[in-house]
Amino acid sequence: MQRISAPDGAAIALHTTGTGPGLVVVHGGGVTITEYRRLIARLADRFTVHAYNRRGRADAPPRREPYTVEQEVDDLGAVLAHTGARWAVGHSYGAFVVLRAALRLPLERIAVYDAPLRLAGRGIPMAFLDPAEAAVRAGDTARAMAIVAAAVDPQNPASRLPLAVRTAITRLFLRTEVGRTMGALVGMTLAESRQIEAYEGPAEQYAGITAETLLISGAKAAPFFTETNGMLAAVLPHARTLRIPGSAHNGIAAAPSTLITPLADFFTTPGDHEVDGDKSDVEHR
Repeated sequence: MQRISAPDGAAIALHTTGTGPGLVVVHGGGVTITEYRRLIARLADRFTVHAYNRRGRADAPPRREPYTVEQEVDDLGAVLAHTGARWAVGHSYGAFVVLRAALRLPLERIAVYDAPLRLAGRGIPMAFLDPAEAAVRAGDTARAMAIVAAAVDPQNPASRLPLAVRTAITRLFLRTEVGRTMGALVGMTLAESRQIEAYEGPAEQYAGITAETLLISGAKAAPFFTETNGMLAAVLPHARTLRIPGSAHNGIAAAPSTLITPLADFFTTPGDHEVDGDKSDVEHR
């Protein structure tokens, strides 16, 4: 691990492993890079993988207030400048960060998994924000987490249970290491979600992304992630979509071969990844 300087002088803890071309991993909300250890390990035999905890976590500096996603873009820019990497992969809110970053940073290839965008009134619903924030203010972390989980992962059978039951289950989850981490970060998760809401607009706002782009969704994740990818693919000049069978919203952390193989191929195969000049929508089996 080494410390590098962010634009505001804060120290970012950069964790690097593997050999090959540089690839930066940007993690999602409510978690740390620890949850991506399997992904990192399975990429490290082909790439020099750079990972860092976003602000407010473990070895990361605190966030500046008021929080904006542009702070995340600045930090990613510092990582790119230090490492020379021009490729990045982002998950969930990390995917949002990577897409925003690709509008102004020198990224050449990006892959995003389940990007939680709001595009022209479609995409991830935001009705959960007010009740979840009210639960946080009331000190009911379990209730807030239960509300967020059902919104992000409505395909999960547990999401259809009554809120009181989901809250009780979440209280048990909070006794685990991962649960404690997510509970401590739920306020940050909601602040990040407000940024997604703030950037709602037409898909064309991302048309300026010139990087080759792989838009990934999990087949077992909420359908709005796949819908969002289709809307982005229609406006990005160098994009294709990929739907991973059997993979849920957090499937990228499990790093199955059905994901790792096309992901590695995307970053190592020269040239544009369009098929006969048309964008492709391929479900790998």
